[in-house]
Amino acid sequence: MSKPKILLTNDDGINAQGIITLAEALADEAELYVVAPISEMSAMGHAITISDPLKVTEIFRNGTHFGWGIGGTPADCVKLAINGGLIPRPDMVISGINQGANVGVDIIYSGTVSAAYEGTILNIPAMAISLNSFTQKDFSVAAKVARNIVRKVLQEGLPAGTLLNVNIPSGDYDSIKGYMITQQGKGMYEETLERREDPRKRVYYWLSGKRAYSNDDLDWDENAVRMGYVSITPLHYNLTNQEFRNNLSQWNLTV
Repeated sequence: MSKPKILLTNDDGINAQGIITLAEALADEAELYVVAPISEMSAMGHAITISDPLKVTEIFRNGTHFGWGIGGTPADCVKLAINGGLIPRPDMVISGINQGANVGVDIIYSGTVSAAYEGTILNIPAMAISLNSFTQKDFSVAAKVARNIVRKVLQEGLPAGTLLNVNIPSGDYDSIKGYMITQQGKGMYEETLERREDPRKRVYYWLSGKRAYSNDDLDWDENAVRMGYVSITPLHYNLTNQEFRNNLSQWNLTV
């Protein structure tokens, strides 16, 4: 029996430790193809490149082909890999392992999640996976969790247009409390735009902020992963507010 074909991508760049560890963990599970940005593309959302060419660089690790580095966004990588014929059509797209969680409002900005969304747009089962830490550089626990979920996805399948957004708590494997099926949280950021001047007195701004949590409901992705659970959220890209659509029809707009 032939192994399933899996496309690995991310937004941290093809040389990021997260995607390297994920590739190592899945090496025996599937025929892997790595197509990822040549440099970090965090918070790019679902941007695609239409005004510039996409440059492709073959990447080697320890003298062996590892994948293709793309001079574009995460969504570009998936489009080019599949529609550009760079690789055979995969059975699954996996984006990650991202450095830092992608929960709540982060999902809108995330290049990691957007790459997985591109997979669903192309009718391929997809998963985004992130580690809830910006400092932990050991991705082996997250890769082990990812492998468990990948096996299930390949066995059970996913509904058309649906991806899994997986967020894994930091720490060791034994500290994980379990798996929690969640929904996108509603926590926001308390943002700060700090005004600064460079040595030539030119003004610039630096965006920063901290997350504000409105409750501890474990049904929300951000809370579940913060409390030590692996959060799994099924997402789709249909953004229509169906409930308000019905109300909107009652406005009786005329021309």
